[in-house]
Amino acid sequence: MYLRELTLLHFKNYAEAGVTFSPRINCFTGANGMGKTNLLDAIHYLSLCKSFFGSIDSQNISFEQPFFMIQGKFEKEGREEEVLVSVKRAQKKIVSRNKNEYEKLSDHIGLFPLVMISPLDSVLISGGSDQRRRFTDGILSQFDKQYLEKLINYNNVLQERNALLKQFAVNRSFDGALLEVFDEQLADLGNYIHDARLKFLADFVPVFERFYRLLSDNAEAVKLDYVSTLKGKEYTEALKVSIHKDCTLQHTSVGIHRDDLTFLLQGNEVKKYASQGQQKTYLLALKLAQYEYIKNKTGIKPLLLLDDVYDKLDNKRFTKLVELVSSDDFGQVFISDTSAERILQLFTSNRGCFIFEIRKDGIKQLKGK
Repeated sequence: MYLRELTLLHFKNYAEAGVTFSPRINCFTGANGMGKTNLLDAIHYLSLCKSFFGSIDSQNISFEQPFFMIQGKFEKEGREEEVLVSVKRAQKKIVSRNKNEYEKLSDHIGLFPLVMISPLDSVLISGGSDQRRRFTDGILSQFDKQYLEKLINYNNVLQERNALLKQFAVNRSFDGALLEVFDEQLADLGNYIHDARLKFLADFVPVFERFYRLLSDNAEAVKLDYVSTLKGKEYTEALKVSIHKDCTLQHTSVGIHRDDLTFLLQGNEVKKYASQGQQKTYLLALKLAQYEYIKNKTGIKPLLLLDDVYDKLDNKRFTKLVELVSSDDFGQVFISDTSAERILQLFTSNRGCFIFEIRKDGIKQLKGK
């Protein structure tokens, strides 16, 4: 699977643009602010129906324009697949595949798997537990439709339970029987999600450890731990125990929506004890393991997007990364970098590489057919 063509209209800083890509390596060079990352984000939209950066869709419409449109033409299993994402101000986002509009965007997730590596990945270490849950959920959702559906349903039930807790506080009332109905639904959905996450980590950690050893030359031992607020309790029992606390806080304080991952290096927390170089290597190994895991589960090589990764690594590790993603283990790759000279030097002999310079006046192709 690969993205053959990308067309943009009124998307971020692009009034209009069209690019044809190599099935293997595609590099975007140019100064900061020219729109390299915006091209990667447009590709992210085509695969996952949203911006990588979590921005509101309408914020990605070019200034004073009424809409944006992103169109992509993929080659997958010997046939062309056309994906269209369109957003109009104050209207619902439209995503269609081969001119058929989706009723549920979740039906699209996983058809064109993608992994993006960005400087913003540092939030996985520095940010809250929600960032690490989102990382886990994002991987599982790209190959397990049932997981994605149950996660969506869980979040809906959770919102309803939290609304009920707020209602109790406002009305100074309590309805244990009604709360129990929500507890049973949360437990049923939450148990599936909890078990799926544990199984995922059991399979994922060895892949992650292998990539870390490769990038660090076997420098340190790494580990991931799953931390649950359930603490071994049966799900409904844990919810019952926390009722008084939940009523006081007016939200649900235990459950899979509060769980976390602990990142460990040599037995110590990465956030507290690892150097910047170790943290960067840790994050890169996580994302490469994400790629490998999705590839093994789906049988499809995901699109791999590398946004300004040179700033995250020393020259030795950046070169090693480029050599790695240029191998047959990877499919189509998109790389953004401020240095055209560096990119040209690395990929001069790579015939399957297209290099584009992103400028104010448009996109110029420097290398490739």
